[in-house]
Amino acid sequence: MSTPLGLLLRQRIRDSGPLSVADFMGQCLSHPEWGYYIGRDPLGRAGDFITAPEISQMFGELLGLWAAVVWQAMGEPAEVVLAELGPGRGTLMSDFLRAAAQLAPFRKALRIHLVETSPALRLRQQQLLKDLPVVWLERVEELPAGPLMVVANEFFDALPIHQYVNRDDGWHERLVGLDGDDFVFVDGTTATIDAPPAAEGDIFEINPTARDIAQWLGQRLATEGGAALVIDYGHPTSAVGDTLQAVHRHQMVPVFHRPGETDLTAHLDFQALAAAARPANATKVVSQGTFLRSLGIELRADRLGAGAPDKADEIASACRRLIDPAGMGNLFKAMALLDPGLNLPPGLPS
Repeated sequence: MSTPLGLLLRQRIRDSGPLSVADFMGQCLSHPEWGYYIGRDPLGRAGDFITAPEISQMFGELLGLWAAVVWQAMGEPAEVVLAELGPGRGTLMSDFLRAAAQLAPFRKALRIHLVETSPALRLRQQQLLKDLPVVWLERVEELPAGPLMVVANEFFDALPIHQYVNRDDGWHERLVGLDGDDFVFVDGTTATIDAPPAAEGDIFEINPTARDIAQWLGQRLATEGGAALVIDYGHPTSAVGDTLQAVHRHQMVPVFHRPGETDLTAHLDFQALAAAARPANATKVVSQGTFLRSLGIELRADRLGAGAPDKADEIASACRRLIDPAGMGNLFKAMALLDPGLNLPPGLPS
């Protein structure tokens, strides 16, 4: 059975020809009427996936404490723009601010901004953070001037990618066409791209929106100071590979499954993001497990469990899920973008 967006995209292809993967993905996620993120809350058991902040309060708390240390290294500015990109239900920000309150001058300095395009998720954020002075924005480039602190957890993976396939005569952009009523991948015209060595049939992905945002952040951090923490699943160095994937009701499904009702993501190319962010400095990429362990998540779990013995097993299980290599520990990676004059932040090697 098709979806309204599926019918619309089929007709568009019949009328105008195949779509780029980026166009198809962008329509599936952000179409103003039928886009995946427009009218639904995709998080939790009733949704399609669960993010780290929804697994445990420890995730957001540790990020808040991490940011407090970075703020001290920045010289403790009296005001700092705190921005979360793609803030989900607002859970991470709520936990972040609770931990930040342990350092009163830091909490007082924060000017909270959430970059969110989903009306459904923005409503959830407003409900959770209703007592706080929060500014909502559509684009990162709308953030006000001043020292900047950015958190981006599972944000870049949802930005539309272009895919290219290597053939005997060079790279071709991969497009979405039709075989009867079925969506299929087809080759477009040849394209000149900067890609790693590849065999015939290999796929290489480029995320121009991610690179544009990183470029803006890099310039901003280098001129006005601050740091951006990026946590996402992806690869530390640029590599070939088809990482476009779809999730529906916590299960992997084909990419063309029920357009507009299925989450589409692709792995983040951390190397490309770091390169685009120059003149800001980028730390080395570490696993989420390594990062959270270095921030003391296991000690925090022990303390939470001691304070709530009836929930100790649940807390320990959540901790393991966040850091265990078999869970999210190795799949997700962490990297910071820094003002070139800023010292190395906790948990991240140079």
